[in-house]
Amino acid sequence: MKPGRPLLEVSGICKRFGSLVVLDGVDLHVNNAEIVGLIGPNGAGKTTLFNIINGFISPTSGKITFNGSDITGLKVHQIARRGVARTFQELALCKESTVFASIFSAFHLTYKSGVCSAFLRTRSARNEERVAKEKTKEIIDFLGLGPYKDKLAGNLSSGYQKALTIAMAFATTPKLLLLDEPVTTLSEDRVDMVMNLVAKVRDAGTAVVVIEHNMKAIMNYCDRVVVLAYGKKIAEDLPQKIAENKEVIEAYLGEMG
Repeated sequence: MKPGRPLLEVSGICKRFGSLVVLDGVDLHVNNAEIVGLIGPNGAGKTTLFNIINGFISPTSGKITFNGSDITGLKVHQIARRGVARTFQELALCKESTVFASIFSAFHLTYKSGVCSAFLRTRSARNEERVAKEKTKEIIDFLGLGPYKDKLAGNLSSGYQKALTIAMAFATTPKLLLLDEPVTTLSEDRVDMVMNLVAKVRDAGTAVVVIEHNMKAIMNYCDRVVVLAYGKKIAEDLPQKIAENKEVIEAYLGEMG
């Protein structure tokens, strides 16, 4: 990637489902090691944009460049291997696994040895497993999850379950992390806990794009904010400028009305 070039460049993305236009010429860029908030009223196209970026669906038109390469239309696993990870609104956790085991399992996505090597317990497979255990400990310590490492995922509070999903995504060593409503349903203290964790991920060098309806989280933790409404980008600026933008305020008031 050329110096100074954004990590992610979304150019003129359109998505139509029959006659329904969900995204209409959306542009978005994300730089290395920044948190970008993606906000807008329900039905604005935010999740559809995420689905296109990480390969769940293909755009009708437009281009996506990631880390200097065109990834438009690639499959989910192909984009994930290039360094894009994602969490979802609905938690996907094995509730009978501990925090340590859950994060450790995420490292399997990065293993170079195949299934046969793992089954036969070859030297390369054993080495990868040893490294994964060490890295799991490092992530748990780095993200402040040490007191919970032996707890079952199903016994964690909703805030710590959200934190665990982020830790699992971070374990795949992504260059870009897409977070879909990580704190929308959480209490205020848990919002700060999870968003502080997101800030740690950013500070470690991973870019983050977060869809979120909690405006306090967006304003306090994002470096930039992009606003969608009716499938179009209507604003992009620093959080404090977005909070004063009349078009953005009207878009949200229209939803509330």
